[in-house]
Amino acid sequence: MYLRGILASVALLFAAGAAGQTNIRLDQLPRPETRAFKLEKAPNLDGIVAGDSAWENVVPTRGFTAVQPVLGAPASQETEVFIGFTDTSLYVGVIAYDDDPSGIIVSDSRRDSSLDDSDSFRMVIDGLLDRQNGFLFGTNPAGVEYDAQITKEGVETVRGPNSGGVFNLNWDGSWNVVATITDIGWSAEFEIPFRTLRFGKGDNQSWGINFQRNIRRNNEIVYWAPIARERNLNRISEAGTVAGLSPPPTRNLQITPYALAKWERGGELAGTESNQEFGVDIKYSLTPSLTLDATYNTDFAQVEVDDVVVNLDRFSIFLPEKRPFFLENAGLFSVGNGGEEELFFSRRIGIVDGEQVAIDGGVRLSGKVGSATNVGFLYMADAGLDGVAPQNDYVVARVNQELPNRSSIGALVVGRQGDGSLLPPGAKDENQTYAIDGRWGVGKNLLFDGWYSKTSTPGLEGDDYAYSTKMSYDSSTWSGQLGYGQVREDFNPEVGFLLRDDYKRAEFYVMRRYRPEGPLLEVRPHIRIRNFWDLDGFMETGFQHYDIHWEFKNGYQVDTGVNYVKDGLKDPFEIVDGVVVQPGTYSGTEAALHFRTDLSAPLSLQFRLNAGDKFGGTRVQATPTVVYRIGETFSSELSVVYNDFDLPVPDGEFSVMVSRLRLSYSFTPRMLLQALVQYNDAADTLSTNIRFSLLRTANSGLFVVYNEFDERFPGAPPNGREFIVKYSYMFDVFN
Repeated sequence: MYLRGILASVALLFAAGAAGQTNIRLDQLPRPETRAFKLEKAPNLDGIVAGDSAWENVVPTRGFTAVQPVLGAPASQETEVFIGFTDTSLYVGVIAYDDDPSGIIVSDSRRDSSLDDSDSFRMVIDGLLDRQNGFLFGTNPAGVEYDAQITKEGVETVRGPNSGGVFNLNWDGSWNVVATITDIGWSAEFEIPFRTLRFGKGDNQSWGINFQRNIRRNNEIVYWAPIARERNLNRISEAGTVAGLSPPPTRNLQITPYALAKWERGGELAGTESNQEFGVDIKYSLTPSLTLDATYNTDFAQVEVDDVVVNLDRFSIFLPEKRPFFLENAGLFSVGNGGEEELFFSRRIGIVDGEQVAIDGGVRLSGKVGSATNVGFLYMADAGLDGVAPQNDYVVARVNQELPNRSSIGALVVGRQGDGSLLPPGAKDENQTYAIDGRWGVGKNLLFDGWYSKTSTPGLEGDDYAYSTKMSYDSSTWSGQLGYGQVREDFNPEVGFLLRDDYKRAEFYVMRRYRPEGPLLEVRPHIRIRNFWDLDGFMETGFQHYDIHWEFKNGYQVDTGVNYVKDGLKDPFEIVDGVVVQPGTYSGTEAALHFRTDLSAPLSLQFRLNAGDKFGGTRVQATPTVVYRIGETFSSELSVVYNDFDLPVPDGEFSVMVSRLRLSYSFTPRMLLQALVQYNDAADTLSTNIRFSLLRTANSGLFVVYNEFDERFPGAPPNGREFIVKYSYMFDVFN
């Protein structure tokens, strides 16, 4: 069965390449160049570029090329970009001409909301011209503030698997944008203080830069510096260049104190308890490319709660980091394979088994020394939690040397020193992790990367190392990956994350892209194989995935596939309370289906289904998601994760469902009301998180938070309620 599936899929991959192919390679065209102009005065930041005298001597940048729906075609609508600067800020003005302004689509106005489902404009800025790292800024006609930090071309997001590069959407810089719809299309004006960026020394600098515009009703994406269709704006090595910039020597000192008041009642509390907290964050730029951050009595009350997840497998659950202090420059400290082996995982600081542990404070030094050396240092201290966690000091040190053509080599050291309060007298309460990592780019399409790590833990004397190697290939028609790794029995990164212990992993992936004539935008048949064995060769997980993605020009997509799965259990496994899966090897097949409508429409639907064999029985997993929005101000999302099992064990017929409702209303792009309501029917719990934010800058302003946790089973304690008011204000000392 496996062999027939592989042969059929391989035949399909090669057959697909025979139809509707184009050999246009936009990334082989010369990289465009433009110029920035010194402004006599700052623009009036109202979103109207035409007629503003500040822009009258600036020569606009033009000439955008489409990658979809027609690869290599001129943009259907003209775009002009004006680049200027003053002694304090970089200014970018955009006129997005449109011959039918009534057809402009605006889907959201929340900060960092997706720009893919809206008419939008975004740019990437590589101030150090290292062709690997930079910042992304974007907006839509509603004036949304969208920004991100890109490390090593942002191969993956901080929420997903890490291939050495990180696209960090949770980075929030200090900048402004205003946009408006006019009778000739829409326009926007960006004001980005130089202190928000990183750049070199000297006058008359050249920076890497690229621009992207989305014309959503046409499902059209156009770039100024053309990029191959399998890549995106994060591909900084293929950006153009802007010359003529003379940023002044920057002095940047930001002091952000906060005050917080909290009231709690219900749950295990006998009455109402109140608490007040004060703290401060400090940011100081030692150089334009090297920043020192300090924090005292760190608080994250305004951060959205974690998604409720029910673990129906034998391995750990990965929950992403959401706290702003740890997300800034997260890519610099990232080594490993995200979601599986992370050698530094910041959620180990200040969170123990889902409980918050007070953070006394810490410092972080991060940035670039010279033209190609990235450095990072982090020290944090927490207060511990009586009977649960000792007081700990954490140290992380990182260095990474960039090399030509997307290549680099680096090292990482992570340490934890506890006070030993939960150990026998005299026992050492410490752990260290050491690692080296590297990437080697070959041409434009081939990349090798890998890492090797060793840990030191008192009492563990066996093999305490792990490693991973990977080869990736990505072109306009083919993508592929081949990888192998091991985690040995005493490898123990206590300030990291391991999805599972003691294993060998092998993986293979190949995908073919082609664009036929007609309603289809792209068809992507592919194969993915991922197998895990224990260190004695017993297969714990086998996964073979054969799939075809059918993406349509109208925004719809259908994925049809089949999975061949194998689960090997050496020990009994309690999948839910009272239901135990016995040791053995369980093989089977499941069908996989994913469907989505046009996500830019006011009403959209996504549906994912996996149905087939599991643990000797059957499982149906359905995940429907419905999104409804009214203009750019109101958005709602209802999603359900439903699992239905029928296993050949006592009480093996059961179902588990998690429901999640998200609501948001944007009064303005900086005033937002959000709600997250989650119900877990397995535990019979209902949780509510309501947050109001009135932002003055990206991470400062007024925050009002209400949390409620309702345990609904017989004999449960009263509902736990929490009300928080937090106010922070950023003092920009030198401006």
